[in-house]
Amino acid sequence: MSGKGRLLLLGAPLGNSADASPRLRDGLASADIVAAEDTRRLARLARDLDVTIAGRVVSYFEGNEERRTPDLVAAIGDGAVVALVTDGGMPSVSDPGYRLVRATLDAGAPVTAAPGPSAVTTALALSGLPCDRFCFEGFLPRSGGARRARLRELATEPRTLVLFEAPHRVASALADLAATFGDDRPAAVCRELTKTYEEVLRRPLGALAEWAASGAPRGEITLVVAGAPPATSADRPADDELRAEVASREAGGTSRRDAITAVANEYGLRRRDVYTIVHQG
Repeated sequence: MSGKGRLLLLGAPLGNSADASPRLRDGLASADIVAAEDTRRLARLARDLDVTIAGRVVSYFEGNEERRTPDLVAAIGDGAVVALVTDGGMPSVSDPGYRLVRATLDAGAPVTAAPGPSAVTTALALSGLPCDRFCFEGFLPRSGGARRARLRELATEPRTLVLFEAPHRVASALADLAATFGDDRPAAVCRELTKTYEEVLRRPLGALAEWAASGAPRGEITLVVAGAPPATSADRPADDELRAEVASREAGGTSRRDAITAVANEYGLRRRDVYTIVHQG
């Protein structure tokens, strides 16, 4: 293995090219190979930064990363510096990159990074919601059933939640969030971060769902949702009352699974605890 060969992850601006770091510029200019999620967007970025890319440019995106990874790792093994850049933010974070990082490390070659802007931490900071502890869920499942199932698992998560979502799915995602987490859960929709039309809407989930239903928002969107409020002993009903509430919802036509989830959310309890109480009764 040559001492020179390595993989360089380049953090790209989210939208405003003025956020580009000197190390991003140097990495683009000096790499032997630049692997880009979108070569056209890379060319536009290079023009904006007045950077000349002397190395070979190849595409590296979800559709070809499995096929292209071995060639890039082989090039690194031969001594090449391979720079990986996505359309915005850090490679591997809901973007291509993990597969190449893992393969490069398995081959015994070094991986380093030129850090850059992150939609996750930018949206979190702008949301006005607690930032001391948070979890990043990336993109929710595309199908409604799978999405709602995942949200039921997250409904009692106490940490602030950060999600990515496609514009055409924002309305349905917010509707499902409001239905599962409650209309009053504080949240923020962060749209087109760092770009000319940046917008941050800070409202309860119910209000955000109504906003999105009135017209699909455009641009790249990050959702930030407050964590579940802690349950207090005064809020927590007796086991018999919990079983009765679940039974009442079932009698009204709600499935047992959804009734348990709804009762757990109402009192800030873990779903599995309510499940155990119901099935032990």
